Amino acid sequence: MNRAPIDTPRLRSSVAAAAPSFYDRIDVVDSTGSTNADLVLRAVDRSIDRQVLLAEEQVNGRGRHLREWVSPPHAQISLSILVRLPGVVPAKLGWLPLLAGVAVVDAVRSATGLDPELKWPNDVLLRGRKLAGILAEVVAAGDTPGVVTGIGLNVDLTEDELPVPHATSLRLAGLPEADRTALAAAILAEFARRVSAWQQADWDTTELAAAYRERCTTIGLEVRAELPGGDVVTGTATRVDDSGRLFIGERGVSAGDVTHLRGQYR
Repeated sequence: MNRAPIDTPRLRSSVAAAAPSFYDRIDVVDSTGSTNADLVLRAVDRSIDRQVLLAEEQVNGRGRHLREWVSPPHAQISLSILVRLPGVVPAKLGWLPLLAGVAVVDAVRSATGLDPELKWPNDVLLRGRKLAGILAEVVAAGDTPGVVTGIGLNVDLTEDELPVPHATSLRLAGLPEADRTALAAAILAEFARRVSAWQQADWDTTELAAAYRERCTTIGLEVRAELPGGDVVTGTATRVDDSGRLFIGERGVSAGDVTHLRGQYR
């Protein structure tokens, strides 16, 4: 299958035009184990900030709970972003992966005309199947905590190449020639716009939480949540509060695996 590589000069110029001065460095490599792991290593140097690493092939990617995320060459967008958030309180760091989810949804909508949604906390669904996953890792504490946010978006995967049966790709959704360079640029531009607005709001989450709720398909569904420690909660997902917690009935959940019981998506 003839899959085009990322056009690195076009990616950089597109992002620079849409988000001037936000990113300090954007690298594209042919292959790596994990873009998140690579940026975590870079982040040991606390002078490094606003860097992006995109891999054409990822052979040891990680999802939540150490789940494997492998990308065939030129078939996905596998990228990580390192940002430092000066002045943000630790309790709000958990909003960054949710912000990334909003950015991915909006980028895919604008670039493709499709209508993805969010499954709490930050899976991106298209027609009930997983299109993208997001994993954030805190890499430094103190006054300027750093966070590496990894994004994996299925672009050109065929049915046989899907990592799990409940996944999908833009190809399978009817876009066999999706432009990965334009998609990656749109994701980076939306992420930059959202982080900049959040910082300008002095890390207040009111506007961000409202945007998240508008895109979250979990709210209103019957769900099953497997919580850390082994507890299981079932019921109707009623809301997401300003702390990012999902409420199932009257119980707030801050972490866990959530299954949408309609259609049995996990």
